[in-house]
Amino acid sequence: MTDKSKQFVTAYGGPVLLALIALLAQAFEPLSGQWLAYDRYAVEGMETWRLLTANIVHTNFYHTVLNLTGLLLLSLLHSQHYRIIRFWKVFLWCAVLTSVGIYFFSPGLIWYAGLSGALHGMFIWGACMDIRAGMKSGFLLLAGVLLKVCYEQVYGSSDELASLIDATVAVDAHLYGAIAGIIIFVLMIIPARRSR
Repeated sequence: MTDKSKQFVTAYGGPVLLALIALLAQAFEPLSGQWLAYDRYAVEGMETWRLLTANIVHTNFYHTVLNLTGLLLLSLLHSQHYRIIRFWKVFLWCAVLTSVGIYFFSPGLIWYAGLSGALHGMFIWGACMDIRAGMKSGFLLLAGVLLKVCYEQVYGSSDELASLIDATVAVDAHLYGAIAGIIIFVLMIIPARRSR
């Protein structure tokens, strides 16, 4: 494997694998959604894997494409901060914390599927990493994502988007994902500062 190939795999291997998993899950709909989507009652029945797997299934093909486009944008913006293991650590924590947030703080949200909550967390984490690296664009991205999340909390999401994905947009998932991104950034930075 050449150096360029290694660099590509290192920077983009995690997102490519996640995209393939999401596409595979979409190929097996509706079965994958029945077994993997967040379902409050199923989680209460000890199907706790749904706290993670809800983030890889989607309501329809358009939903999958929208979220994978977000994943592509995330990869292009923040590949310099990721290695495969770090990407998966950040994704897994954002995914689980998003679902845990839904479970504890949004009891009215019974069913959820999609990558967008975790993506919001990963965008926040990446923006914080940009800021830490001295990149001023990180402030713009952080402000943009936080403003979007606040707007959605006040006004909700568009009816057009809900129609496209055949579901109500779970704006609370975006909020909990964003909070997860901040938490993960702080928890990753504290040990790094102590070791200096």
